[in-house]
Amino acid sequence: MLCSSANMEKSQHAQVAPAESAFTYAGFWLRLVAALVDMLAIFIPFCFVAFIVAVIVKLVSATKGYEPATVILTVLPPVAIVATWLYFAVMECSSWQATLGKKLLGLYVTDIKGQRLSLSRATGRTFAKFLSSMTAGIGYLLCGFTEKKQALHDMVASCLVLRGPR
Repeated sequence: MLCSSANMEKSQHAQVAPAESAFTYAGFWLRLVAALVDMLAIFIPFCFVAFIVAVIVKLVSATKGYEPATVILTVLPPVAIVATWLYFAVMECSSWQATLGKKLLGLYVTDIKGQRLSLSRATGRTFAKFLSSMTAGIGYLLCGFTEKKQALHDMVASCLVLRGPR
């Protein structure tokens, strides 16, 4: 009886391992190109919004006496942070499981088990990117050297970036 339960545990464990090894991890260069596409996807609309805000602030400040540069420098950074958070977190927990750059390159983001991210995990991953940035970019470079091609923010949020069909 003990032997059969031990064999059963081994066979169950053997069934889990191939599924995990079936993942194809996205490497550094693919992720870099996806990040560049995402930067453009965020930057272009942000410039348009910044221009509109600058024009409105300039018009309002002429009548109210505000200093336009001060208002713009106060308003735009929080708007940029919120827009970046929404772009990455909402896109990566959506049915796409990817931002525009990742989708274009056939990449997608999952939790460590290969499941779709929740909004809270996607948010954690997005804000953990600040850690990857604060290490002079070394946090991003880690995905070129780790077994599962995880950057620092992926490790913090227990996520994977995979490629290929889901």
